[in-house]
Amino acid sequence: MPSTDSPSYSTPRDENSLPAPEPGSPTSVAIVGLGSVTSAGVGVEALWEACLAGTSAVSAFGSDDDPGPVRIAALVPDSFNPKDYLTHPETRRSSRVTQLGFGAAHEAFTAAGWEDQPMPQRTQVVVGTGLGGLLIEAEEQMRILQTKGYMRMNPLAVPIMMPNSLGALISLKFGLTGATSTVSVACASSTVSLGDAARLIRSGEADRVLTGGTESLVHPTAVAAFSRMGALSQRNDDPAQASRPFDAGRDGFVMGEGAGFLALERGDLARERNADILGWVTGFGASSDAHHLVIPPEDGAGAVLAMRLALDAAGIEPQEVGHISAHGTSTEINDRAEARALHTVFGSKPPPVYGPKGVVGHLIGAAGAVEAIIATLAATHGLVPPTPNYSDPDPEVPLDVVAGEPRKIGPHIALSNSFAFGGHNASVVIVGESP
Repeated sequence: MPSTDSPSYSTPRDENSLPAPEPGSPTSVAIVGLGSVTSAGVGVEALWEACLAGTSAVSAFGSDDDPGPVRIAALVPDSFNPKDYLTHPETRRSSRVTQLGFGAAHEAFTAAGWEDQPMPQRTQVVVGTGLGGLLIEAEEQMRILQTKGYMRMNPLAVPIMMPNSLGALISLKFGLTGATSTVSVACASSTVSLGDAARLIRSGEADRVLTGGTESLVHPTAVAAFSRMGALSQRNDDPAQASRPFDAGRDGFVMGEGAGFLALERGDLARERNADILGWVTGFGASSDAHHLVIPPEDGAGAVLAMRLALDAAGIEPQEVGHISAHGTSTEINDRAEARALHTVFGSKPPPVYGPKGVVGHLIGAAGAVEAIIATLAATHGLVPPTPNYSDPDPEVPLDVVAGEPRKIGPHIALSNSFAFGGHNASVVIVGESP
């Protein structure tokens, strides 16, 4: 393992930087609502129950006629019905990725109790997604154009394909007149969105921000493309065992679909209205590998920088972190690089590690938001869920991976990591709120 005091990646504290705010202060960032739609089910409760049970939500996908060798994915169940949230015309004018995202956003917005909050111009929306509805809708419209002709194309295809469609729909449906933005940095998209949202509140630009991510790329073309890179598990005969973060038997990640959203609010406003505070976003850090388009450096240098920046922004030392929600894709190279980065930041004994992708697969642009939701619940309830399928520790990945049963450590500070193609790295610090 790299030396824990390597000067190459030292990030000394900036004496001119803002101090980490106290929870409840006007510059603190409270988490007041959560929402999710994943392969574990519709709603945060279903997600949390699956995580605590340590059960995988990966299943069979596609048919023998599909291109590529992969036949497994983490699919949102049929219990999700977009018409529970949207009108029939709205459903027809939106892609699946937008529908999934709005379901999660609706749950978070409602849980936050924001329906009657004043000053909608002080509420902003920040959404993360890798491709949005672009790939699937573009392919469908090309098929129609070639087989049925120009006049049969959907005249609303462009707004359906736009990655910013979900943010626009959220603003429209909830009457939010503050700024809406969309972040696209592959698998780090929604963690960067969460960090950007927290900074908007901390800087005084917004009182409330609805933020999260959505993705729906379980599609033959996308699955075949990732498989062609050698990134996906081909454990078709046993889908539930396929996603294996940090396990020696891992053979690639499992594509998932879904969405996660967090409602963030100025701490003093949340306290004043007696909101149900679920946790606090206290630090965020991001970096670029500047190394390779899809392969991280072996020592995880970019991940080291992102984690250290997040800890610095939160005003805490590494030993204060109670658990790490790892990126943990189940690919050989990425898991090893992340493990080395954790040892560089935390020393020879990093905190307990949890791999959420063992439950819901890899949600690409939505992964960070869903994993931040799980980290929030773990930090607040003081329970670190078990990582599914972790049965054979990899000697090259010497981490304390929680497995078998949830580990009770009490309310604590969590660090959630997301790393992405393009060399994008992002980490967020979440402090639990004692129930």
